[in-house]
Amino acid sequence: MKELEAKLDLEKFINDFKKFFSRDRDIDFDGDISQHLLYLKELETVSFNPPPPTIDIWESISAVRKFGVLSLTQIFDIVKIIRYFIYLKGVEFKAGILRDWLEKILIPEYFFDINMLFIEDGKFRDSSDERLVSISIGIAQAREDIRNNLYNLLHSQKVIEYLVDTQIHFLNEREALLMKGGFQSAVKGEIIGRSGSGFFYIAPDNISHISKKIRDYEAERESIYLTYRRDISKKLSSFVPFLKFIDREFDRFDHYQARIFFAKSRDLQFVQPVKEQTIKIANFYHPAIQHSPKPLSIDFSHKVLLITGVNAGGKTMLLKSILAVVYLAKNLIPMRIDPYNSVIGKFKNIEAVIDDPQNVNFDISTFAGRMVAFANLLSKDRQLIGIDEVELGTDADEASALFKVLIEKLMDRESKIVITTHHKRLASLLGGNNEVELVAALYDEERRIPTYRFLQGIVGKSYAFETAERYGIPATIVNEAKKLYGDDQHKLNELIEKGANLERELMEKRDELSRKLENIAKTENELLIARDKFLSGIEVKREEVRQIYSGAIEEAKSAIKSVIKENDISGSHRHMTTANKLLPKDKNESIENEQNRANSMEIQLKIGDEVVYKSNRGKIISIKGKFYQVEIGGMKIDLKREQLALAPEKSGKTYSKSYSFIRENNSGNIFLDLHGKRREDALEELDQFISDALINGFAEIYITHGIGSGILAKAVIEFLRVHPSVKWFGDAPPNQGGVGAKLVML
Repeated sequence: MKELEAKLDLEKFINDFKKFFSRDRDIDFDGDISQHLLYLKELETVSFNPPPPTIDIWESISAVRKFGVLSLTQIFDIVKIIRYFIYLKGVEFKAGILRDWLEKILIPEYFFDINMLFIEDGKFRDSSDERLVSISIGIAQAREDIRNNLYNLLHSQKVIEYLVDTQIHFLNEREALLMKGGFQSAVKGEIIGRSGSGFFYIAPDNISHISKKIRDYEAERESIYLTYRRDISKKLSSFVPFLKFIDREFDRFDHYQARIFFAKSRDLQFVQPVKEQTIKIANFYHPAIQHSPKPLSIDFSHKVLLITGVNAGGKTMLLKSILAVVYLAKNLIPMRIDPYNSVIGKFKNIEAVIDDPQNVNFDISTFAGRMVAFANLLSKDRQLIGIDEVELGTDADEASALFKVLIEKLMDRESKIVITTHHKRLASLLGGNNEVELVAALYDEERRIPTYRFLQGIVGKSYAFETAERYGIPATIVNEAKKLYGDDQHKLNELIEKGANLERELMEKRDELSRKLENIAKTENELLIARDKFLSGIEVKREEVRQIYSGAIEEAKSAIKSVIKENDISGSHRHMTTANKLLPKDKNESIENEQNRANSMEIQLKIGDEVVYKSNRGKIISIKGKFYQVEIGGMKIDLKREQLALAPEKSGKTYSKSYSFIRENNSGNIFLDLHGKRREDALEELDQFISDALINGFAEIYITHGIGSGILAKAVIEFLRVHPSVKWFGDAPPNQGGVGAKLVML
């Protein structure tokens, strides 16, 4: 794998990816890729921390199986894995396969006990054992005694004259002073070293005594640690199956998290390989191209892709890119690509015949090395093969005939082959095969750089003569070579170049058209957003108006009730004044009518009186108990006394119409609910509802009928379509019922 990664210029990219693993491992990911992708998609939506750096615990598992004793470091490596799964179980994963998987991982209680024995940095928690606490206190006191003794020595008049410096030196883990010769008269101690200048490192006797005490403490602590290590190792031997399981699951999650964090760090995408051998790449950026990278798009649906063109024109990079995409997808490594328009097939093997195989030590020539490579390829099937400069190392014409046959044999073994060449002989031999696709690498001759753009269906020009002139070959020599090459061949090259230029111009025009279409689509989207924003603003304003009128009407109703129930004229005036303030300044005429109506409640009405009902003028034609039958606009309506007001004398004054939300006798409402009603009953009620709405002066009404079987909805639509008073109707907005309701303009 590493050899293939080097050939495809993926080494740095793969090494950067590996840094996201918590432990050193290969990129191979066993299992069903489609299943792994489901886990990755769920994991992409969750915020979580990566695991800490760990080591492989298989050696530890092997040791406890043989009843060996683990070190505290080895035990803590197991604890780190347990801790991470405890952490993951606390992350709020949404319902799905990821949460189900974690819930199935049951951690034995004993591992929670081990976890409590270590602090965050992996050191043993001495506070869990009284003996260790006493040892820690003793060591701390001894170190304090050492500091005090050294301080006294450094400030002693007898010692100062022998001191080289006032520092405390550590030599062989012992505290020492650097002193001059003759120090014995001032300090009793052991010489434990000499400096380069000939001075002595002295460990004072009183300090050495305390240091020995510390070493004794530390030896006792290690003895206690050993007891814990033995007990834990013995206990872990009974949990070997669980340790294998938890380590395997940790490996699995490590593969997931590394891919997720790597993808997020570089804005990369995953591509799921398909069973078919189709390769369709859309906007892939090879990670090796750092400066001004160009996206690669290629449709490799045939069995062979034959790439021609000038040297250094990008042929090899196209070959490497195709193989790299398949390799990365096969190993579920994210890349910079358009995953929605790319289709990447699965292949048993990926073979890259790219480097010059010539080897003097093994007596292998370039061509011989290529033959060895082809012999190996012919023994396998269903491969993806990349061959760079196929005729390398021998006569181009002879090689073309040989490689034509070899390539056809590989095609018979269900392999897909990408070939680069700057010779046209092989292209002409294979061009007639329907399973061979020709591709020309475009080269910017003026700037002398590859464009990394490719035209399918044509043969590319080699630019041999132009390259020779560019690098200093005299024009006379080049012209002589052109004559030798032959006019026919030269004209063929010119035709090839003209065809390539024409294709390039068409491609540029297509790209320009695509940009214009994108701008149009962007403008259209902006207009749609502006329209939606405008309509939303209208709806907000409409709701504000509705709220204003609703509040005013409630105040008016309160005024009427004050008169009817309590005969409170002054209270009704207050309510009407409040209602008047709620309405916009130029919409108060209806309130005046309501106020006049409240003032006229004391007046007894009789047959023949002209009255006002909701800004509509009518005439009383009969009185039955509490109900007054009023004729308005040719229609007869039964109304209560509190709904009527004595009409003023006619003076040319008209009454303004306004919406009403009063729900009495179903005659003053702009909403009608037909849910659950039979067709005939619903249409009869709808007819009456529209008549009442017209009398009330409503210009807009709202009808809900639901979806159900569609019978009632169809009947309502047919009724509204032929009704003479309906100007327009349509489905209500989604937040008001959608297709289960209708807005009707009268």
